[in-house]
Amino acid sequence: MSRESAIAEIERYFDAGEFLVDLARRVAIPTESQNPERGGALSDYLTKELQPSLEKQGFKCTVLSNPSPKGGPFLVAERIEDSALPTVLTYGHGDVIRGQDEQWRTGLSPWTVTREGDRLYGRGTADNKGQHTINLAAMQAVLKIRGKLGFNLKVLIETGEETGSPGLKEVCAQNKALLSADVLIASDGPRLQPQLATMFLGSRGACNFDLTVDLRKGGHHSGNWGGLLRNPGIVLAHAIASITDVNGKLRIPEWRPDSLTPSVRAALDGLVVEGGEDGPGIDADWGEPGLTPAERVFGWCSFEVLAFVTGNPDKPVNAIPPRASAHCQLRFVVGIEPNDILPALRRHLDAHGFQGVQLAAARDGYFPATRLDPDHPWVRWTAASIERTTHARPAILPNLGGSLPNDVFADVLGLPTVWIPHSYAACSQHAPNEHLLAPVARDALRIMAGVFWDLGEPGSPH
Repeated sequence: MSRESAIAEIERYFDAGEFLVDLARRVAIPTESQNPERGGALSDYLTKELQPSLEKQGFKCTVLSNPSPKGGPFLVAERIEDSALPTVLTYGHGDVIRGQDEQWRTGLSPWTVTREGDRLYGRGTADNKGQHTINLAAMQAVLKIRGKLGFNLKVLIETGEETGSPGLKEVCAQNKALLSADVLIASDGPRLQPQLATMFLGSRGACNFDLTVDLRKGGHHSGNWGGLLRNPGIVLAHAIASITDVNGKLRIPEWRPDSLTPSVRAALDGLVVEGGEDGPGIDADWGEPGLTPAERVFGWCSFEVLAFVTGNPDKPVNAIPPRASAHCQLRFVVGIEPNDILPALRRHLDAHGFQGVQLAAARDGYFPATRLDPDHPWVRWTAASIERTTHARPAILPNLGGSLPNDVFADVLGLPTVWIPHSYAACSQHAPNEHLLAPVARDALRIMAGVFWDLGEPGSPH
């Protein structure tokens, strides 16, 4: 009975193909939360797939209905060995985005796991079925070798993350005692580099909004009226251009963090952002000058234009369009006042002569920013456990560059939050041909078996 035995057991589990069997069974359940017809699949994933597996491992399972009409059910599983032991909450989501079946490469299906070389293709392999399957399998390996966990474990699986986690905050607020723990240790998102074990401690916030210039009822011939009528596309383009300089540096003071804290700067020092062989190259001169790429994406804010429409792009005609609109986003970090993001933009537009540009918050387009101090005891403990397994220090990111509902765990449940991602940036998670890298999955299984083993040993900071 040893840590090495638990890691050897999880290596055997992967090498014998058992991980692929478990993952394939889960991927085959079409849990598309964006598809209203998949409500039965969401429920089946919890009650017919995960619940029986967890109950075999001695977990007491409860399925909670969603207080939001837009969301699917929740599964809470708990194995309480001793109230005096540390308690860990882990989280995952069983839903996936739409399969986009017809867009996958020939020979691939979103609902069938297909291995080609190091790639395991299938919808949910990276986001998030593969990731929580890794964590649950690592837990099972520890139970098999030790006969017990040596700590208390609670598992929360939701089925609506891909639609903004409706009802998650309310369910956690209503079930604080059921979900009480010392720490959240969960997995989602990508590693900094495919081969580098990574931790992140929160997420950047996201504020989506629409900018619109609506000048008249219909289009007018560009030959008869060109030079006489204001073009809404040009007006909106100039309004957007006023928000940053030509290289993307933010010009709105309220959208610029005061500074990177010493602990954040120290955590990001020397880290290299790299998305694997299919990842795009980084534009070195884009964004805030004087910051490294890691500091720009994990420690700063970024403004993005996600869509811009004027006229009919598919069938343009020789007419000045009456209207232009853009769907935009600010990714923001802790230190930005979230309630002042859109008012600050309104003040900026008005001050630059764009009073006619309409501004509206996008529905379901907001996530708060969260961040655990990189010097927190749980961060140091987890990093030490990972280093013990991999013989290399993991990358520690103060927050994910993207957004996820970490505020529910940090603010509603009041937990320190440590995420250990098992995917990589070029995994196509919201696109056709989503995949998980087999070497990353095997490495992640070893890491999580080590973390769960160490949680059962003396010395965790509960």
